[in-house]
Amino acid sequence: MILAISALISLAIWCSLAIGRGGFWRLTERDDIYPPPPEIWPRVAIVIPARDEAEVIGKCLGSLLRQDYPGPWSVILVDDNSGDGTADIARRVAAECDPHKRLTIISGTALPAGWTGKLWALSQGMAAARSLSGVDYFLLSDADIVYAPQMLSWLSAHTFARKALLTSFMVKLRCDSWAERFLVPAFVFFFQMLYPFPWVNHPANATAAAAGGCILVHADSLQEIGGIEAIRDALIDDCALARQLKTKGPIWLGLTERVRSIRSYPNWSDIAQMVSRSAYAQLGYSPIRLAGTVVAMTLTFLVPPAAALAGSDWTSLAGLTAWAIMALLFAPTMRMYGVPRWRAVALPAIAFSYLIFTLDSAWQSIRGKGGFWKGRFQAARTK
Repeated sequence: MILAISALISLAIWCSLAIGRGGFWRLTERDDIYPPPPEIWPRVAIVIPARDEAEVIGKCLGSLLRQDYPGPWSVILVDDNSGDGTADIARRVAAECDPHKRLTIISGTALPAGWTGKLWALSQGMAAARSLSGVDYFLLSDADIVYAPQMLSWLSAHTFARKALLTSFMVKLRCDSWAERFLVPAFVFFFQMLYPFPWVNHPANATAAAAGGCILVHADSLQEIGGIEAIRDALIDDCALARQLKTKGPIWLGLTERVRSIRSYPNWSDIAQMVSRSAYAQLGYSPIRLAGTVVAMTLTFLVPPAAALAGSDWTSLAGLTAWAIMALLFAPTMRMYGVPRWRAVALPAIAFSYLIFTLDSAWQSIRGKGGFWKGRFQAARTK
């Protein structure tokens, strides 16, 4: 009886996801249309926080320094106490492809209490950009992101045309290793399920989100909310920033295949660490929310195959139908990442993996080792 009721609840959940939540699974919010150019191109400062990014910083800077942006722009790299020669590689890249001397490299200072490492580096980079010249927009970029040459122009024109205070891309994540092909498409699917992009982009909807690898933000609006200091201790800083700015005006979040992450996650453990770093923070470090998440994920993802395989008559039919809807909704994301769509039927197993990552995130936070990244434990301690 419990399995039968659970199967019906699961079917209702997937029916509602298929017809509601902004049709998140259809992947409609994209960069397919080039917006009209502004009459005067805004001044943009690109700020890149980098800590031990020697493997990727060269390609990131090379792609940025080759942008075809018509307006005034500059690049600020904040070397956050790297020990692998990140700044040296940046200087070599600048010598090769920066004839206009757009790149400025600054050495980050020691991390003060109450800040995450990334946000402290961004704060220093923004201050340096303001001191060098006037700034209309900041492009906040991770060090592992590479850009097609036209993307700074697209971001600026799109943001200006929509009068958005923030424009962000869920960049195309690397999906090469077996672990990436199994887990990465679901990461994007779950993110859109949690923050439906059409809802994020509708000014009247309260849903707000951004993807931290690539964010173009209006400089004056950022200053009005207290600057990056307003979210200085946020582990999920991109969504925290989006929530602050959407109270002031429109924001936009979309998908692209022309801005890519080149960070490699070759093994299962690499992706597990990436997810565990912030999963419990997403739940506000709340054991009650954690318990609710376990129940919700079990009903949504695990009950359908259990009912389909172990149930009888209509219980099995309800589970099988929910499982089929689940796979159909996941298939477009699989296609975008070049993974055979039939593998969408494995979403229950993938979701179970993410549930384990979330539980591990809570455990690491309880131990005082949450939010580990580049030698730092940054998550709030739980009591």
